[in-house]
Amino acid sequence: MNIREQREKLERKTLSPTAAKSAETKGRKVACEKCDIRTEFQKDRDRITHCKAFRRLMHKTQVFISPERDHYRTRLTHTLEVAQISRTAARALGLNEDLTEAIALGHDLGHTPFGHTGEDALNGLIDGGFRHNEQSVRVVETLENLNLTHEVIDGIMNHRTTCKPSTQEGRIVQLCDKIAYMNHDVDDAIRAKILEQNELPKSVLEMFGATPAKRIDFLVRNLVQNSLECGEIGLSASAAATLKEFRTFMFERVYANQLHSKERGKIKTMLRLMYEHYLQHPQKLPPESLARFDENPQSAIADHIAGMTDRFAQKRFTEFFMPSAWEV
Repeated sequence: MNIREQREKLERKTLSPTAAKSAETKGRKVACEKCDIRTEFQKDRDRITHCKAFRRLMHKTQVFISPERDHYRTRLTHTLEVAQISRTAARALGLNEDLTEAIALGHDLGHTPFGHTGEDALNGLIDGGFRHNEQSVRVVETLENLNLTHEVIDGIMNHRTTCKPSTQEGRIVQLCDKIAYMNHDVDDAIRAKILEQNELPKSVLEMFGATPAKRIDFLVRNLVQNSLECGEIGLSASAAATLKEFRTFMFERVYANQLHSKERGKIKTMLRLMYEHYLQHPQKLPPESLARFDENPQSAIADHIAGMTDRFAQKRFTEFFMPSAWEV
């Protein structure tokens, strides 16, 4: 029995009956040889962390657009926080940590530069719209051809609130994504002096706690305890209601402050002009995008723009639309 088989046996013996077992995966679109050390979900995790889209997350906006200071979250640090919180909850509930981690690490691979502002910009330009969860799946299936398992792709596709993951591990990531961004975004907002600590809703401070660490600790404990008691992954009714109130507050005071500022308009204009420029001059697309242009011009351009980091998008915009200095 090799190491992978020992791990699969251990999963069957120790994980919850509702947990996804790596030996029972629904498989990949293209069958491949199994590793003698890593399980199928461990292979997926490794494939995600080694792909180009994952590395680019370090220079993509989370909430604060192109932050100059080092302590603001980026899309990469958000992803790592989601993975850490999700693994804690999965372990406590006897679920598959490897599957949970793979979903968490891959859930935002398709996110645009400039956060949800960039997503909104592309959504208004592409027939049928643009959604980052769908683009994340396109990244792993088509653009980087990672050939992931069905369970990981399902979790990535369905991590948004309106979706329903097919695994318990996917549901964990769906909830822990919110737990992570709600608490680290308010931490960044206080650092940016958009908010004061005492401005947070009284119900949030009283139930969840006065610091991000206390709030995350409370929510993870609540998630674990309630899920064990109810047999379904979820927060208690009171915690879910308070989290919803917290989310409404954040949209009104933080996200609207960022997303409806003059910077939002600038970003939308910048991405629209770049999109139109590529549409008129497809030869300026990189070879991999140009190869797909004739088949679907909108998709080829969206793939390229969505994959950009903030600073690369700014660089391309400058090259296309800003005059160069004349050297005599």
